[in-house]
Amino acid sequence: MTTTFAVRCVPLLSTMALMLSLLTALPAAAAALDPVSIGKAAGVEAKAQPDGVVKIGWSRNDVPVTVDGMRLSPVAGLGSWAAFTAMGNQAMVMGDTVVFQDEVDAAMDAAFAHGLQVTGLHNHFFYDQPKVYFMHLGGDGSPTQLAAGVKAVWDAIKAVRAAHPQPADGFGSHIPSMGAMNAGAIAKIVGHPAPVTDGVVKVTIGTEGQMHGRAVGASMGLTTWAAFSGSDKLAAVDGDFIMRTNEVRPVLMALRKAGIHVVALHNHMMSETPNLYFTHFWGEGTTADLARGFRAALDAQANHTSH
Repeated sequence: MTTTFAVRCVPLLSTMALMLSLLTALPAAAAALDPVSIGKAAGVEAKAQPDGVVKIGWSRNDVPVTVDGMRLSPVAGLGSWAAFTAMGNQAMVMGDTVVFQDEVDAAMDAAFAHGLQVTGLHNHFFYDQPKVYFMHLGGDGSPTQLAAGVKAVWDAIKAVRAAHPQPADGFGSHIPSMGAMNAGAIAKIVGHPAPVTDGVVKVTIGTEGQMHGRAVGASMGLTTWAAFSGSDKLAAVDGDFIMRTNEVRPVLMALRKAGIHVVALHNHMMSETPNLYFTHFWGEGTTADLARGFRAALDAQANHTSH
């Protein structure tokens, strides 16, 4: 009897062990997010949505905005928001923040300081006064830490407006005038050729990708470039970085650390491999400082390029 029982129990025990291992391998169910703690960390009311997402918002009614001469209500597209969804015991945040031009630097710096990603920066309107832009945020981690990060971004914006109620219409620096620039010195700092055309020193660096099964490269617009205008003592640099997904944050952070303004972040193409993003920038200063800032962003990109 004992032998028969043992033989019959072996398949049962094996089945139970298999079921236990399968259950252990299953991903843990996402914990429900607490709107109260998120709202407290964000400093605003947080509301749970029917699908379990927790959402916060801030209407930009502090600055009147007109589009093509019509006063625009915040309800018509001037609302900042952030949405949190559970990821196991952690959370993911996505959001869109309304920014005026003189708020972008402060908002972006605050986002990076609190571990958030900036995933987009672009306009929604034409003929808007003052000019309105939209900064998309993302990140993952503790729900309250993410909420505190969003609060820091919004607080940075509010601090700009508290100091200057009306958005600025310029960077407030001196306008560079055309003069002599040492293209050789710029090329040496950047590490790439810097030809001169019409008094502008321009560095262009190509990359390659795939679209619809064929190779595309610099001639099709896959370039990083920087154009220096003015003089060695006071110049302006504008340009474009082409980046893979994992390169975006380090490039933006390097540009901001160098005091260069990020003025747009978006895609230029669809169906490309790998996914490519572009950031446009503007800076003013000596050509040496601007070239070093551009080079720092190139180095940051190289350190995060997937091979």
